[in-house]
Parts: sequence; C-alpha cells; structure tokens
Amino acid sequence: MSIKFSPLTEVQLKALQQLTAGIQQEQITWLNGYFQGLAGSVATGSATEVRPEEQPAEAGALPLTILYGTHTGRSEALAKALSQKAAERNIKSVIKPMDDYKTKQLKDEKNLLVIVSTHGEGEPPEMAEDFYFFLTGKRVPKLDGLNYSVLALGDKSYKLFCQTGVDMDLSLSKAGAKPLLPIVKCDVDYEDDAEKWGEAVLAELAKQQPNASSAPVRTAAKSEVASYSKKNPFAATVLDKVQITGRDSDKEVYHLELSLEGSGITYEPGDALGVIAQNPPQLVDDIIATLGVIDQEVVETRIGKLPFNEALKHHYEVTLLTRDVIEKYAEKTGIEAVKAILEDDKKLDDYLYGHDVLDLLHEFPFKLTATEFLELLRPLPPRLYSISSSQEAVEDEVHITVSRVRYENKGRKRYGACSTFLADRLQIDDEVLIYIDKNPNFRLPQNGTPIIMVGAGTGIAPYRAFLQQRESAELKGKSWLFFGERHFASDFLYQLEWQKYLQKGFLEKIDLAFSRDQKEKVYVQHKLLEQQKELFDWINNGAIFYLCGDMKYMARDVQAALLEIIQTQGGMTEEQAKAYFKKLKKEKRFMADVY
Repeated sequence: MSIKFSPLTEVQLKALQQLTAGIQQEQITWLNGYFQGLAGSVATGSATEVRPEEQPAEAGALPLTILYGTHTGRSEALAKALSQKAAERNIKSVIKPMDDYKTKQLKDEKNLLVIVSTHGEGEPPEMAEDFYFFLTGKRVPKLDGLNYSVLALGDKSYKLFCQTGVDMDLSLSKAGAKPLLPIVKCDVDYEDDAEKWGEAVLAELAKQQPNASSAPVRTAAKSEVASYSKKNPFAATVLDKVQITGRDSDKEVYHLELSLEGSGITYEPGDALGVIAQNPPQLVDDIIATLGVIDQEVVETRIGKLPFNEALKHHYEVTLLTRDVIEKYAEKTGIEAVKAILEDDKKLDDYLYGHDVLDLLHEFPFKLTATEFLELLRPLPPRLYSISSSQEAVEDEVHITVSRVRYENKGRKRYGACSTFLADRLQIDDEVLIYIDKNPNFRLPQNGTPIIMVGAGTGIAPYRAFLQQRESAELKGKSWLFFGERHFASDFLYQLEWQKYLQKGFLEKIDLAFSRDQKEKVYVQHKLLEQQKELFDWINNGAIFYLCGDMKYMARDVQAALLEIIQTQGGMTEEQAKAYFKKLKKEKRFMADVY
C-alpha cells in the first residue's frame, strides 16, 4: 500500500507495517475480527461518543453557527451543550472556536450565537482576539440578513464587566444584524443565566420553522456516575495542612491535602479546585451591627428563606466591592458622594481597591433593612485554586497551595473570604465543599515534549502537579522551571521537592528570582532575559511555554520579555515577533493560567 493512496497518516502507516511484519495466520485472523468489530462500532456510533457539533438533524434543519471565545474552556463547554440541545430541536448547528473561524463567512451566516468571556480588564481572550478586532473594526461587512444573540461571561469584580461581549453585541447591531435576544451578561455564577439564555434563544430560532418535525433525535447518553459540580459540591476531608513559608516571611502560604475517597472525582494537571468559601465571621458581625438588624432575622434570599447571619456568611459576597454593588447602592440611597465615585474612573478604581461592603455602610450611612441590603449584593462565588498535585501520584487526594490574604485598611483588618477560611478556621479532619474546575487550555503534553514553566508565588502550584505526573509516567523529557518570590530563605515554596526532581532528572533546569534578596529587585522576566539564547532555542525546537501567576503585573511583564526574546534571538521585526508569538498561542505552545 502506498502512502499516497492510504487514508492513514505516515506515522499510522509505519506503525501498521511494524505490526504486520512477520505476522502469523492465526494473528491475521484475530486482527481481522478485531478490525471488523471496530469498523462496526465506528459505523454504528456509540451514543456516548457523539460530539455535540456532530449531532444529526433532519433534512431542512435550520442552520445555526455557534462561535465561542474562551480562556478557561467554559464558553466552549456551554457552546457544545447548546449545540446538543439545538440538534434535539432539529436545528443544525456548527460550532467554531473564534480563532478557527473564517471571517469572510460572516456575511453569509443566517443565525449566529456568540458565547465569549472577557479576560482581565475588558480584554478578549487570546483565541478571540482576531475575530474581536475584525468585528469591531472597519472591515466588518453589512449583516442585514443575520439573526444573532450574545452570551457574555465575566466577573463583576472587574470594572469592565463582560466588555468583550458588550463590544461584539454592539458591533453586530451596528452592522445591521437583528438580535434574537438582548445580550445576557453573566457573572462568575453563570450557569443558571446561561441555561435560561440557551432555552430562550432556541425557542426564538424555532419560530423560524413552525412546521419542524418533533421526531426524537439521538443524543449522547448521560453518565450514571454521580457528578460533583459547583451546584453539587463534594464534602472533602482535610488530611493535612501545613504552612510552607518560613517564620520571617511576610506571606503566609499553606499546603493543603484533601481526600476524594469515595467521590469518583478525577482531575488532570492544570485543572483548578473550586472551593465553596465562607465569609469572615467578624466581618459578618460588623455588618449586622452597622445595619442594626437582628442577626437571626429570617429573610428571603436567592435560595429561599434563611437567617440573615447565615445568608451573609455563606451566600453573599461582602469581602470585595464591585462597580455593580456601588451602582445599586447609589441608586438605592441617592447619595451624591457615591454617585461621584461612579462618575470618575480614577476614584472608582481607588475605591474598589482594598475596600469591602462594610466601607460603604460606614462612609455613606443609610438605613437599610436586611432584605434591602441583600438585594445590593452578588452571590458569593467559589474561589478557584490551581491544583498542585497529580492524581497519578496521589490517587484519591487533591492538593492546593493557598496564600492567606490579610491586610489593614483605614484602621480595620481585612481578610480574604476563602483563604482565611482555609488557613485559619479549617482544621485537619474538617470537611470543605469542593469541585473540579476543568482547564483544557493549560494541559501537560502526554509525551516528553520539552516544557518551560514560569511562575511566581503560588503560581508554582500547577508545576508541582506537572512534575508529579511526569515522575509517575517515568518521563524525563527536558523541563525548565523559572520561579520568583521575595526571599530565598523563607519563600522558596516546595524547595526540597524541586531539588529531588533535579537529582532524579525529571527537572532539568531551574532559575530562581528572589526579588528582595539584593538591592536591585530581580523578577522572573529578568531571568528569562538572562537565559534568552537557550530559552529561544528550546521554544524554536518545540518546547511549550507555561505561565502562571498574577495577571496584572507579572504575566504582562513576562509576555513583554518573551516578545523581546523572540525578536532579538529570532532576528525578527516587532511585527514578525508578534506573529511568531501569536502562532505559539494558536498551536497551544504558549499557555497561561493567570488570575
């Protein structure tokens, strides 16, 4: 069989030739039966393996394109679930990630659904950048024949909430497209709003085919295994908790080990652990005292009737302020000084930073009932922590690395909702509610592909999982860790483990940046620049570059350094370097997990 006429790839064909070299008749007979069975299962199709974008639809099915732009994979998951529901209604959908969509097709679309997150302060996720700039630019065509709707995912703790989706919605409307439904903007607690939007938009689309057949369509079979999620978390027992920063450190970082025994929960290196948080008891008490309400007063909440103190402790965000809360407070109270904060971006930024809901009540007092106060607040979202273990190594356990948030502002001590719950109030043998938050865009390759891991502070967590995984698989491929913190003596997280991996050959190189151990501050981006020739050689020869840490400063500076290295070592212009970097992202050879 020649490669030219074979449907197999060259690698598959070589593997087949090796398999059949010197094969005996008995083995041929067995393989023949095996491949016939395999062919039958492919032709028939297993219900559990039907991909949502390939769901069958009847002849004359309504066409629909679903585009998603995501950083963590949530938009992709929503798009696939929606496509499956569409197929059940005889709506033939095509799913496309925004970085794989040919923009020239846009003018020919009839029905378009956009599911997109906002990354950081109003920025599109990397995979959505090209589509975003096309749609919001001058080259977008007239779209008079297009029906559309936008589902925007975001986080109200950021000032430019859901800005990417808002911009796309506005651009589609300006181009003449007709909205099936107004844009829906979702906070971090997005599931219910997304489901309602999906049902409503499919109902609107169904109006275009009033005589559509109601014949059932084959759908993917549902798993019988219990599925733990944000809405149905697992009660994990604390097996161990230890502070891993030294006595002289100005940070408190804890390593926690939790039991998954009996849960059936699985995870992969790169995933995050969702932890159901609890607000600091002192803050809850202070809010109740300031409002002058009865702590046990039963109030109507978003999940039913609860005592007010329980609602505040478990179900509403009070440690962080968002623009949305300030807007609601200004509207409710009519206080001009609160409105003035909203009218000045700098004042708003300053007020959002380091303040909590109690500050509003103290600085701009107004008589509110318990119910009125709750109406101002958003639900208390779970906190996500990068998982610092490989299940291959620790089996029915999951490990996380937690930096305790504690500071003082305006004479009052402030505490992080989840970090202080985990660090201060959770003890060994206690239970904590958790679930796995999948992150398909921060994955370790299955083979020994070279990896470059860059992290600062608790951003080192996923790399511990990566090397545990490689040790379990006996993969000693090239690996290089860049880690930054303040002091070597007190802040070198998991120091003994990295030394062990170096000795055993699972970690080939390590470069450290301890910013406060010398007069001039040294950060991980400086270490990258020092090693730029070898670093570029690794990247140019196929290495995957990982980045984990603070989004606002560290991640920005590391990416700027990487662009400089590509330009200098690659002998490229600035534009060529940007194109090279963009190609790395598209090929998933640059992956970021930033917060």
